[in-house]
Order: sequence, then C-alpha cells, then structure tokens
Amino acid sequence: MISFCIGIIALILGYFIYGKFVEKIFGIDANRTTPAYTKQDGVDYIPMKPWRIFLIQFLNIAGVGPICGAIMGAKFGTASYLWIVLGSIFAGAVHDYLSGMMSIRHDGCSLPELHGKYMGKYVKQFMRAFMIILMILVGVVFVNTPATLLNTHFTPNWNIYIWVGIILVYYLIATLLPIDKIIGKIYPIFGFLLFGMALAIVAAFIYYRPAIPELWNGLSNPEYTSKNPIFPMMFISIACGAISGFHATQSPLMARCMTNEKQGRPIFYGAMISEGIVALIWAAAASYFFGPESPVQTEGLGGPAMVGLIANTWFSPVICVITILGVISASVTSGDTALRSARLIVADFLHVEQKKISNRLFIAIPLFLVTGALLIFSLTNKDGFEIIWRYFGWANQLLSVFTLWSITIFLAIEKRETSPYGFILTLIPALFMTMVCSTFILIVKGFGFGLSQPWAYGIASVITLGCLIGFIIWLRKTSSKQLKECNN
Repeated sequence: MISFCIGIIALILGYFIYGKFVEKIFGIDANRTTPAYTKQDGVDYIPMKPWRIFLIQFLNIAGVGPICGAIMGAKFGTASYLWIVLGSIFAGAVHDYLSGMMSIRHDGCSLPELHGKYMGKYVKQFMRAFMIILMILVGVVFVNTPATLLNTHFTPNWNIYIWVGIILVYYLIATLLPIDKIIGKIYPIFGFLLFGMALAIVAAFIYYRPAIPELWNGLSNPEYTSKNPIFPMMFISIACGAISGFHATQSPLMARCMTNEKQGRPIFYGAMISEGIVALIWAAAASYFFGPESPVQTEGLGGPAMVGLIANTWFSPVICVITILGVISASVTSGDTALRSARLIVADFLHVEQKKISNRLFIAIPLFLVTGALLIFSLTNKDGFEIIWRYFGWANQLLSVFTLWSITIFLAIEKRETSPYGFILTLIPALFMTMVCSTFILIVKGFGFGLSQPWAYGIASVITLGCLIGFIIWLRKTSSKQLKECNN
C-alpha cells in the first residue's frame, strides 16, 4: 500500500513540476488565436469550455487500456507500478501534450500531416494509411469489448450481434454529428463515472486493507516473467496507462476546440496523468488478486474477466454494475472518437471539407464497412480477437515511436533558439520506445520473428543505436546549414 500511495503522489507532483517544465520548453502564447476560432466550422472546429474538453480528452484516450492493460501488466509484478508512474510523467504525458500543442500551432491538423511536416512526405503517406488501419483496429477492439461485457453481465440470452449493431449505430452517429452535439454532452457524464469507478476501488483498499505487493518485496513475478520477459512484454501490455500512440490521434480533436494555449497542460498533460492514476489503481488491485493472498482463483483470466471478478468480490451489486458500466463507457467513448479521427485523417489528405453531411458520409461509410468485416472475423474465429489485439497493441506503440521522433525533430528545429537542448525531453522516450517495439516484433512467436532473447535484444539495440546516430548526423547537418545561412 505504501508503494501505491507514493506512486499516486509522484504522479500528482509530476503534473505540477515536470508538466510545468515541459510547458515552458514548448513556450505557450496565451495571446495566439487558436484554430477553434480561425477555422470554426460548426462541426469539428468548435470553441468549447476547458473542463468539458478535459473530460472528453480523458475519455478519448482512456478506453480499456488503463483498466485491462494495467490489469494484464500487473501479472509481471510491481515493476508495473514503476512503468505506469515513470512512463506517464516522462513519456506519455509529454507525448500527448506536445503532439496536441503542435496540432494547435498547425491549424489543428491531423497527426499524419504533422509527421509529414517534420519527417518527410514518404513518412506522411505511410502514416496516413497506417493510422487509418490503426483507428479501424481500435474501433473493432472497442466494439468487441463492451458488446461482450454487456452481453455477459446484462443480457446473457441475447445474441451478441445485437449489441454490436447498437454500438456501431451509435459510433456512426457520433462520428457524423458535430463534436458538441453528442460527444460534448454525454462524455462529461461518462468521465465522472470513470473517476467514480476508480474512487470505488480506492475505497475498497481502505475498507478491506488488501495485502498489495510493495516494490521492495520484488519487482517481478518469476512464475509469469519466466515465459513473458518484462522487457519488452510489459511495455506493450501497459500502453494507455503509460504511453500510447493512439493518444496523439485524439489530441488534434481537442486542439480544434481549445480557446487558449494555456489550456494545453491541464487538458493534454493532465488527462494523461489522470489516466496514469486510474491505471495505477487498477494495477494495484490486480496485483493483490494475482498474489498469493488472493481470496479467489484468477489463473487464466483476462482483463475484462478480472474487472468483473474484482467488482463482484469487493462491491455491492449496485456498485458492481456501476463499475462494469464505467469500463464499458470508457471503451465506447474511445471507439467512436477513433473512427471520427479516421474520418478526419481521410478528409485531410483528400482535402474534402466536412461541413456537409454528405461529405462526412462519403468517408465514414467505407470505414464502417471495413470495421464491420473485421468485427465479424473477431467474433466468429476462435483466436480472432487475440490476433486483432496483438496487431493493435504493437501498432499502437509503434505509432508512439513515430510521434516521439516527430516531436523531437520539431523541438530541435522550432525551439533551437529558446531551448537548444529541449529535444532531449522526447529523444530519450523515443529511443526507449524504439527499443521496446523493435524487441517485441523480433522476440514474439507467431506474430513476430520468434528470435531468442539475446538475438532480439542485440538486433533491437543496433536498430535503436542506428536511429540515434541518424538523428545526431541530421542535427549536425541542420545546425551547419543554419550557421551558414546566418553568416551569409
């Protein structure tokens, strides 16, 4: 319990201390007019109140990641606490904040356009296709999970496709309507529900006083990590609770609604820290249930099943239902904005304005047809959902790698005069996540190359070192070029 409390305090201090430092490096301009006003269209560019934007951003990025991801990450041991805390403060929140602020400075443009500006047109073209695929995978995952939970806990006699159809219809409506009509109105309610769910777990800690493992009792769970090495597996399992590329696809949605750059730190950095707190709460709860003093059997249970088990063990029927509904709402509210992001990404590169409903339908219908086809695959094949989840998990973290490198180049170019070494803020996380993603694809069997650990670590180290050397060479060339221009 002591480690858990220290982690919560560290996350809060991280927002006020490191978050302020990151904000200073970026250099906000409170007098700068935001895209919400300069490009106001009544659909996606709409000025909104900061507290409402914060709750929408929090729900957009949350999904089931800080819940199910944190629960699965807890299987690795208390090392999960460290990754959630340090990852949220020094990687995830920095990644979310700077990608959002970059979007504001570039008229609220989508993430592929930012990648293209700082990493070149070929990267832009690749990331356009890559991100559309990722957003569709997110939509599939975040239809499947709530449909399964709803069908299991509330309507066991229903055909699951009824819930799939209901959720997909809602997603389509939320994707098409102006952001302030549905998302802006119901997300704040869901946000309070998600926070209430986390507080209920904390109340259970106080009431039941469970023997939550401490950091000094050992960082790993040898029985689990012998088959699943902490590096890189834990860093892929716990994504949304520490760093997630998906978050940067959501930041431009809110960048189009913010009325002042001062709102960036509480909305982007603050939402990620809030998500880290939720993830740490669920990781601590799961670590107790996975431990030797667990009152119930948990072997072989996945994230959604563990949510139901924890809720049924600790809570009254009413609070149990609220907890499960909180997980469902977190999932649904990420799925609809993922598909909305896909629509905007397509609209940006096709240069199709989105004021007309017919233009939105023109883009949305094909996206939903592909999403529906993958949903059928995930539900009708025995390992369909697991296959899609693996691709989603790795693709999600790979996106964070590209985004961190884009931000690093942005800081090196745009902040050279005011903060010449500011790029180190994201260079270190970029190198770390490059190593994580490279090792994962090399070491995983079936999905990846299935290499032995020494070979996977060695090759991934070479890839990461190559990225660092390439960046240093680029930085020196850029510095030399600018120096010549100044002399001339």
